[in-house]
Amino acid sequence: MSLHDTKNLVYFSSKIDKGKSKTKEQLSDEKIQQILETLAKQAMKEKTPTMEELESILQNSNSPKEEQESRTKTEQMEQEEGSASITKLLKERGYLRDEKNWLTNKGFFEIGEKILHEVMKDLTSDSFGLHETCYSGNGDVIIDTTKQFEPGDDIKFLSVPHTLLNSIQRISKTKSQIDFPISIELDDLEEFETLEDVRVAVVYCIDLSSTMKSSLTKNGRSRIEVAKKALWSLYVLNKKFFPNDSVFVVGFASMASIVNPFDIPFLKTYDANDNFLHYTNYQAALRLAKKILQKNSAQNKRIVLITDGQPSACFVENEQQKNEIISEKPYSNFYSPDATVISKVKKERNMILDSDPDRLVYLCYRYKKVDPKINNRTLLEAKKCIRDGIKIDTIVVSEEEELLNYVQELEKDLKGTTYHITQENMDKVLVHDYLTNTRKFLNSKQNW
Repeated sequence: MSLHDTKNLVYFSSKIDKGKSKTKEQLSDEKIQQILETLAKQAMKEKTPTMEELESILQNSNSPKEEQESRTKTEQMEQEEGSASITKLLKERGYLRDEKNWLTNKGFFEIGEKILHEVMKDLTSDSFGLHETCYSGNGDVIIDTTKQFEPGDDIKFLSVPHTLLNSIQRISKTKSQIDFPISIELDDLEEFETLEDVRVAVVYCIDLSSTMKSSLTKNGRSRIEVAKKALWSLYVLNKKFFPNDSVFVVGFASMASIVNPFDIPFLKTYDANDNFLHYTNYQAALRLAKKILQKNSAQNKRIVLITDGQPSACFVENEQQKNEIISEKPYSNFYSPDATVISKVKKERNMILDSDPDRLVYLCYRYKKVDPKINNRTLLEAKKCIRDGIKIDTIVVSEEEELLNYVQELEKDLKGTTYHITQENMDKVLVHDYLTNTRKFLNSKQNW
């Protein structure tokens, strides 16, 4: 066998290997954490970047500041072309996907846990509430303690070891030998005690009207960004610590829509180009939230409105209601979205408007005041929720005194709570509110 001549071999450096080694260096655990922070900020922006824009942002954020300042645009482009694609690597690791809402479930939860961790650091340990009660009886959760079985109780809670032990102790008092099979009497039966499974169902109604894009925070974040961050951490908290609870999200403006929780970071406000959808309709939010909660079997049910403006819209159910308004205001504005608008909202926002072709929306914006018709319809819808055992609370994210006064008057009628908060602490308020106000203890019912 002839030997290979190695004298004339030429060796080339492998660009692929170099790229791979650079990639591994770029995606160390520390780098991943930095990238996740960047992804969170970009996802919650009013204008979500495309995958190509995201790649450029991540490449720049992955370079030291000194290096970014010294490089020209041409040098940056050349380096980005020669470096490994960060977005591609994040897809391989399961953080991103090729869709408009590019965060995967894994990315959503990992970023959400980071946000939640930041929030929880500022909350005292005694803020946590648990699903516990000091009352025992006929419930759903089995505990270790037992009690004597009583006729009419469910036999599925019988404690076989305790029952057998009671039988043996009773027989041994009269006999020196235990015969099998063992005879069991009614007084021998012992059952596990149970607790009522205290579950909570909450619908958070987030205002998507045009004013929610306003920025009032020191760091320039808008009201909607802060609200999304708060809901993001809240949903992760729910899934991690209280999986038996139900947390739903409704986005509302002129009309309301159910929001997929994984779309929370990508929520957008409506504006004047969105075909009259940018008004504020409390009634739409309350009605859809009530519809959701009526299908839920939880004992504690709540609706939490997050808003920065007074209601400026309500539903008109029939021609008579419409004529009543026109008789007082001949030039009133009524609206009903057509199929094109409904389709556009579904495609661009992944939300289905809770619309009815026979139902109109009455639009009336009054500076720092609420139209009486809108006020009456809003209050009527809220009282329907109260009659169904649903509590309503409101979180006001605005400095307008008129809005706070309006909401406080509304809550007086509903016996709810109003939180007037700064945007800087909205996430802490929401998480603390969920951990405390929804942990109301219910007594187990004695059914025998």
